[in-house]
Amino acid sequence: MTTAAPVLATPLVSRSKAWALVGVVGFAALTALAAQFSFLIPPIEVPFTLQTAAVLLSGGVLGARLGMASQLLYVAAGAFGLPIFAETRGGVDVLRGPTGGYLIGFVIAAYFTGRLAEGRHDRQVLSGFAAFLIGSLLIYVFGVIGLMVNLDMSIGNAIAQGVVPFVFWDVLKALAAGLVLPAAWRLGGDSG
Repeated sequence: MTTAAPVLATPLVSRSKAWALVGVVGFAALTALAAQFSFLIPPIEVPFTLQTAAVLLSGGVLGARLGMASQLLYVAAGAFGLPIFAETRGGVDVLRGPTGGYLIGFVIAAYFTGRLAEGRHDRQVLSGFAAFLIGSLLIYVFGVIGLMVNLDMSIGNAIAQGVVPFVFWDVLKALAAGLVLPAAWRLGGDSG
């Protein structure tokens, strides 16, 4: 069994549980803030937001366990009614709506992106880009399932309306993350 490599936040969060909590709460707050930079894409009311970048960065920076915890906190706080989802919405009904599957996907994607970072895939541009694309794909899978279940859509319609309009922008976000994380490692003196 191999030991997970350090992630960007390891030097800070390994100092104390308080710093780990700051990282988890900080990325949950960043995701909530990123959700407010949104516009709706008709007809199904799935908004385009900057959330996915925050979600995937949470895993890439904090690692699997803490990245997932940050997104669990975000989803739970929104489900309990805090107006932190896109369009300043909150409540459990959001999880039953068009965006519910994506929100569940955030938790899964943060974990897997974190696992890839723990495997040093965040140290080089190409592997970092690929890690974030995989994370985006996981969000899409859960988003499509959510659209099929919550809106009774066919898989074709769910993909056409819940994936296709977002692919270009999510590729750009993955590329940006693929550039930023390796640069952060180089600034810290470790390129992998």
